[in-house]
Amino acid sequence: MIRWAVLICYLLVMVGIGFYCSKKTKNVSDFVLGGRSIGPWFSAFAFGTSYFSAVVFIGYAGQFGWKYGISATWIGLGNALIGSLLAWMVLGRRTRTMTKHLDCSTMPEFFEKRYNSKSLKIAASLIVFIFLIPYTASVYNGLSRLFESSLGIPYIWCIIIMAVFTAIYVIAGGFHATALNDFIQGMIMLAGIIAVVGSVVNVQGGFGAAMDKLALIPDDSGNTGTLNTVFGPYPADLLGVVILTSLGTWGLPQMIQKFYSISDDTAIKRGTIISTVFAVIVSGGCYFLGGFGRLFDTPAIHNADGSVVYDAIVPSM
Repeated sequence: MIRWAVLICYLLVMVGIGFYCSKKTKNVSDFVLGGRSIGPWFSAFAFGTSYFSAVVFIGYAGQFGWKYGISATWIGLGNALIGSLLAWMVLGRRTRTMTKHLDCSTMPEFFEKRYNSKSLKIAASLIVFIFLIPYTASVYNGLSRLFESSLGIPYIWCIIIMAVFTAIYVIAGGFHATALNDFIQGMIMLAGIIAVVGSVVNVQGGFGAAMDKLALIPDDSGNTGTLNTVFGPYPADLLGVVILTSLGTWGLPQMIQKFYSISDDTAIKRGTIISTVFAVIVSGGCYFLGGFGRLFDTPAIHNADGSVVYDAIVPSM
């Protein structure tokens, strides 16, 4: 009953923020970029919550934690240093300056004005439209499976409810509403990952006991004593995942656009620090949590053929 009350209150807050922020939305710039007046905290949390969504919390944490063990934590730290810190340092001020100078609100529009090419704008728009569909689907899939397992809401209804409420606050309040909701979601993510990691480690008898248990479990190659090591059973593969999940975000339009809306250079400097700390806690915590996934191996996380359902690992924990 308490979980339902919390969920309903949260959904009502989302909608309320949307209508509250509608008063601040007077033109297209306000709707798309928040009038380029978003502060460092809201910008950093908006960047972080776009980066570390349900995909990281559910699928990625389960999949890579299962394969690499505790060394999967390096993925989270790589995301923080390369995907957040370095991205803000290299792209933050430059992106804000160029997009403000060219007076563009989206990445396709930036390409058009920067290179004086209408065809490049069309191509970029198509790429964004096509490839954000599976990305968005993966986010909805992760959240829906989480709600289904914790609240018993049918999977399809989870998707419909999330889509409806998201559409309401985004259409009503634009970027202001999105940034404020992202900030609230970010605070929940920070508190949640700390609480869940503490709970999981405590259930296993503490960090030392959990690591000892992990050492006894064979990895995918059948070797024991690797899942609790610093670099894990497959260090070369792990490095590839770190680079893939860290550098790939540099080109995601929903993340780069956060630089378009930030208020000034001072806010970028502060946002760099805030975003990095956020990433260390959330992403590092997620993959650290996923590293203990094999300690919670149950039939519930396997298909009929015995294969692992990675989306089910963290919710089962």
